[in-house]
Amino acid sequence: MSWLILVLAGLFEIGWAIGLKYTEGFTRLWPSLATAAAMVVSLGLLGIAMKTLPVGTAYAVWVGVGAVGTLILGIVLFGEPANPARLASAGLILAGLIGLKLAS
Repeated sequence: MSWLILVLAGLFEIGWAIGLKYTEGFTRLWPSLATAAAMVVSLGLLGIAMKTLPVGTAYAVWVGVGAVGTLILGIVLFGEPANPARLASAGLILAGLIGLKLAS
């Protein structure tokens, strides 16, 4: 169950990272509130997951899910480059996440 909570925390991390773009420097009220709420939920779920998972593993997976998801949504939503180097780097992060899951 902790792994599911951790992945959910990572998805909320993606939400707040993408949300930051829409806040326009926290000058837009509703996107700012939604982003702040996603931050709180993400950190709260991370804390719950860390009750039973090693801190290093949990934090690395949380950051990795957020990084890869944000990269993908940046490509889809904002037209950011999807060159082979970026995609290969995201693949390496995913391989690391899988390795951490298998090692724990």
